[in-house]
Amino acid sequence: MDWESWHGKYDDPASPMTRRLRVVQERIRLALDAAPKGPLRAVSICAGQGRDLVGVLAEHPRGPDVTARLVELDARNAAVAAESARAAGLDRVEVVTGDAARTDHYRGLVPADLVLLCGLFGNISDADVERTIGYTTQLCAPGGRTIWTRHRRAPDLVPRICAWFRAHGHEPEFVSEPDAGFGVGVHRFTGVPAPLEEGARMFSFIGFDVLRRLNA
Repeated sequence: MDWESWHGKYDDPASPMTRRLRVVQERIRLALDAAPKGPLRAVSICAGQGRDLVGVLAEHPRGPDVTARLVELDARNAAVAAESARAAGLDRVEVVTGDAARTDHYRGLVPADLVLLCGLFGNISDADVERTIGYTTQLCAPGGRTIWTRHRRAPDLVPRICAWFRAHGHEPEFVSEPDAGFGVGVHRFTGVPAPLEEGARMFSFIGFDVLRRLNA
């Protein structure tokens, strides 16, 4: 899969991916609106080109308050994200080219007020979706929000995703309607963060194309 060219679908304003991006960006705006005053921290896991977070921070009044780290394995996409952040004057946004599954990449910036898991859950196994949600108890600050996405194709995993978040101390704030053509969710962490497990792997990235073949 050429993940750089895959992002070209966002350039079509009518595509489901673009519509999903708009919903994610709106939820990021609302999360920033609701966040407490003062410095904020954000992490984006499998950040791609950073269109969701960078696009909002560039124009939101709370943008200067946010220290963010975007982790993306594809060097070309990471370069696009870094250039977008530089062009927007977001000098507190760091882009790391590396394996986003490794917990070490988030050391020093978690627990965070905002955790983005967008574009991930459709590219890993169901077991790893549940496993990754378990790690949000180490990634999220008290009251922190996790914004996530997942397709709604059968078998629809979104209800189970919501149940897994609840089991790990998160309360739902928003889940898109089943007929939206995509799934976007926001969960707020109400628990106490656990220490970050160093050297751990949260998931194995498989890719939606491989998963479809395996599940056919």
